[in-house]
Amino acid sequence: MIRAEQLIKTYDSLQVLKGIDLEIRRSEVVTIVGASGAGKTTLLQILGTLGKPDAGQVYIGGVAVFDLNAKALADFRNRHIGFVFQFHHLLPEFTALENVCMPAFIAGKKYEQAAARAKELLDFLGLKDRMAHKPDELSGGEQQRVAVARALMNEPSVLLADEPSGNLDSKNKQELHRLFFTLRDQLHQTIVIVTHDPELAAMSDRTITMSDGKIR
Repeated sequence: MIRAEQLIKTYDSLQVLKGIDLEIRRSEVVTIVGASGAGKTTLLQILGTLGKPDAGQVYIGGVAVFDLNAKALADFRNRHIGFVFQFHHLLPEFTALENVCMPAFIAGKKYEQAAARAKELLDFLGLKDRMAHKPDELSGGEQQRVAVARALMNEPSVLLADEPSGNLDSKNKQELHRLFFTLRDQLHQTIVIVTHDPELAAMSDRTITMSDGKIR
């Protein structure tokens, strides 16, 4: 599903990624671990096309993403890549349902179609009775599940998560971790997670360890 070839990224005089080669299979949950400053988040951002490497290429579903022009790349990102971050980044003035619909609206889908998909996802994630609530009326765990539903809205090829449970208490953290594997088993979702959490890394199908800009 994902193939990265010889990714190099430098900020000022600091080389953050030093020739990364990586393959991730369809329906695989992969965690990326390593000390702070190892290059994990930079790698995830490039895999998600939020950043561009100085050299190298990323293929998602066989598409060489950095050969796309800016508009085509933005469209590809919206349709094929879902993101979950440590902080949920929900829009406070909108309900859970409306927040989940946002990627579909960006893709040009009509409200009825988007709302039907959002309701299915929120129901699947155990939030059927919370759809009309705004973020400040939801618990931290509920907010993060809304963020997961939003990431899944356009049926992405890949779900990328950066420290997704880092802001949750132990109970909500465990529930979110189990959710990732439910998504793999029931939706055949491909998931890449940057984490410092050893419990989540131990649960994953495969763990990639980064050190000093390289995969060890």
